[in-house]
Amino acid sequence: MTASILALIMIPAFLFGRSNALEVGAEAPRQSVTIETGETVDLAEAYAKGPVLVYFYPRADTPGCTKQACNLRDHFAELEEKGVKVFGVSTDSVERQAAFKEKHNLPFSLVADTERELGKAFGVGSAVPGFFSRQTFLVVDGKIAWRDLSASPASQAQDALAALGAGN
Repeated sequence: MTASILALIMIPAFLFGRSNALEVGAEAPRQSVTIETGETVDLAEAYAKGPVLVYFYPRADTPGCTKQACNLRDHFAELEEKGVKVFGVSTDSVERQAAFKEKHNLPFSLVADTERELGKAFGVGSAVPGFFSRQTFLVVDGKIAWRDLSASPASQAQDALAALGAGN
């Protein structure tokens, strides 16, 4: 086996987005975050009002991230019927998040986690330094009720609704 093939086999797992994501049943991080308007939102207050879907994505307005956000947008009425509040999270700036939200008419908040504090608190990994890998958490009663560590952009809302319906 050549050295280059061996090196590929032994590439550290963190390069593929491996994380130490919070387990189902763990307390969800109770932090204040900055959303696309520049306002601060207290996640603990959001958790107290009902289920919260927190989804992490690599970068605003890229193909996969747009597909994921638009899937949630297109199924937002169903999520809202179940009382689910949605927060999209990336390391993008407030301005970039605001532009992404406006461009795609997203009806939910986008968190500008530029210092990756919320991502660290959830244990979200990164396939590329400085970006989050695509991971989603459903918080019910302040605890992680469901997680998807390789979230599908095409079925994000349906997957979360199925998890919520299953009582997970």
